[in-house]
Amino acid sequence: MSNSLKFPKKFLWGAGNSAHQVEGGLHNQWTVWELENARSLAARAPYRFGELDNWSSIAREAKNPNNYVSGRSVDHYRRYEEDFDLLERMGLNSFRCSIEWSRIEPKQGAWDAGEIEHYRTYLRALKKRGITPVVTLFHSTLPVWFAELGGFEKRRNVKYFAQFAEKIFEELGRELEYVITINEPTVYALQSYEEGNWPPNQMSGRAAFRVLEHLIVAHKKVYALARNSEHARRLKVSMAHRVNYFYPGDDARVTRLTTWGKDFQENGWVLRRVRKQSDFLAVNYSQAFRMYGTRAHNSELLEQNDLGWDMQPELLEDLLKDLWEQHRLPIMIAENGVADAEDSRRIDWLKASISAMHRALESGVRVIGYQHASLLDSFEWDRGYWVKFGLVAVNRRTMERTLRDSGKWYGQVVRRLSK
Repeated sequence: MSNSLKFPKKFLWGAGNSAHQVEGGLHNQWTVWELENARSLAARAPYRFGELDNWSSIAREAKNPNNYVSGRSVDHYRRYEEDFDLLERMGLNSFRCSIEWSRIEPKQGAWDAGEIEHYRTYLRALKKRGITPVVTLFHSTLPVWFAELGGFEKRRNVKYFAQFAEKIFEELGRELEYVITINEPTVYALQSYEEGNWPPNQMSGRAAFRVLEHLIVAHKKVYALARNSEHARRLKVSMAHRVNYFYPGDDARVTRLTTWGKDFQENGWVLRRVRKQSDFLAVNYSQAFRMYGTRAHNSELLEQNDLGWDMQPELLEDLLKDLWEQHRLPIMIAENGVADAEDSRRIDWLKASISAMHRALESGVRVIGYQHASLLDSFEWDRGYWVKFGLVAVNRRTMERTLRDSGKWYGQVVRRLSK
């Protein structure tokens, strides 16, 4: 990594995890679903993952039903001080986390004062170390009572999420600076309501579109609350959108039209709907697709990660330039990482991503932060525990944390770039 790279002094260098993926001991719509579906997910694993190059090394875990139950997870709820020490050891000055709604409001209208105090202590522990929290309010998990009311499929339920957000602003607003209302609304709507991979396992494009609409409404309501709240007026608020980068592989008119169409369908449509209610763009990036005609076809020479996804981190530069040109809002990379159990690709991914951000900054793009996904190895939703994104490896039997070589490298680079 070149010593000539320059980043803004207040640039937010960080990493992150969501509550459900790391805390353990939860009771929400996901934990209920996990227990009901663990055996089925394990039985289907050879059909879902059997063609991956690393199948022989993951098969045993992927075929084990326990892999699909979050359970104790990696015990971050109790060990967060230890994990924050690792952030401090790496020299990171920010951390993306989430506040678990099901802990705060386990029953409708019943606020848990003890859990509110837990998160207050948690956020203050970060700030004591000079680490800025980037807090997400909805990261794929819902209280059971809210899911039983129909979740975000019903517009009238949006008010309950707004009430939760208002409670967080009232109780914890002084501890917050950056708030992400909703993580990846398009992914949640697609996986839960169209493709049926996540709870509640619906397969309806109409339901998915309805949920996406209501998530946009929810974001706007929470943004308005923040602007009108004495507790949250100073907060910087956004929605984290998963952005896939599409680019043309040739100059054919149909290729260029398809590229524009895919970008608008997956990225532009949602971002245009919320940009007036966003203080910055929160962007989750992991994949890019080269278009030929009406289809995506990436080069067969591209290296793949453990999930079989093509790796093109260098294209983050072009994505950032496009987003800046279209929206003219400060941009935070809210999630960016690579599934890599052997830790053999992560340093190269980080090098390419950091260089891409630097080139974008030099071109005039206002990039304000980078949250690597993830800090800890964690529970990866319907794939369970065999997927390893962490800068820190976790032995789930002993809960011992080990900073990987990529984590050490990232820390060294961040310390140099922060001088």
